[in-house]
Amino acid sequence: MKRLIVLMLVLTTLFSSCVSKKKYLALEQNLTDTRGDLQRTTMEKEALEAKFTRIEERVTEYNSKINSLRDTNSSLSQNIQQINNEKLVIVDNNLTVLSKDVRNRMNATLAKMTAAELASARTLKDSINLALSYNLKKRMNATGFDDSDGDIQVNINKTVVMISVADNLLFRTASHRVNKKAYPLLQKLADVANSEPSMDVMIEGHTDARTINTSCMQDNWDLSVKRATAIVRLLQDKYNVEPSRLIASGRSSYTPLTDNDSKENRARNRRTNIIILPNLNKFFALLESEEHLLP
Repeated sequence: MKRLIVLMLVLTTLFSSCVSKKKYLALEQNLTDTRGDLQRTTMEKEALEAKFTRIEERVTEYNSKINSLRDTNSSLSQNIQQINNEKLVIVDNNLTVLSKDVRNRMNATLAKMTAAELASARTLKDSINLALSYNLKKRMNATGFDDSDGDIQVNINKTVVMISVADNLLFRTASHRVNKKAYPLLQKLADVANSEPSMDVMIEGHTDARTINTSCMQDNWDLSVKRATAIVRLLQDKYNVEPSRLIASGRSSYTPLTDNDSKENRARNRRTNIIILPNLNKFFALLESEEHLLP
């Protein structure tokens, strides 16, 4: 009996020890899990804080852009108000302004032109150039250019004034020396150029398709450019036209008026174009001057 009691006590002690070890292991596992959860939570917290920081930076950037747009909008509003107050219009995208009074004068000039002449005017800038070309042609005709002469033709070509001069009036065959009989024509051209600061003058040489190769002339390119340069030099040196407003160019035989299949057609293709190029930046001063306006 005594042995039985002792045996029971021993078994009870051993059983109690086993239960306590299981609880310890469970608690230890819980602790490990809790530490893992804490580490994950800490990492998630740091990630959220970094994300929040980025969001704050983006908000700051957006606020800066919004403020900048507000400033731009305020400036544009002031410009629009100025335009409304002063009755100005915007020309193209350059915020160039044209007074309503000047525009009315320009429209009065355009009203005197034919529908065919106005066909190329698709923008306000085109209309300005057309009005300038029209007034320049009027001035040139008043100076003595007569486009009824077969050797000299004055036309408005798109938005420029085109003076086409026959080869026999300016040069001898295959030569770039200017005939003295052309001096009165060049004097008239210089008078127009010197009286009109709002234009540049391009001299454009053309030849027929017959080839040329001499000791002083390599080909038709050479001939067309040298002819243009000869006229430019005369305008500058003899007639005192400002050289910064002169342009010399040659087109050789590659832009003919007609086929080079007859003597008469070749004569038409041998020509010099004098092209009046309006300078838009100076045009406003031109329109403001009453002497340049049609009655």
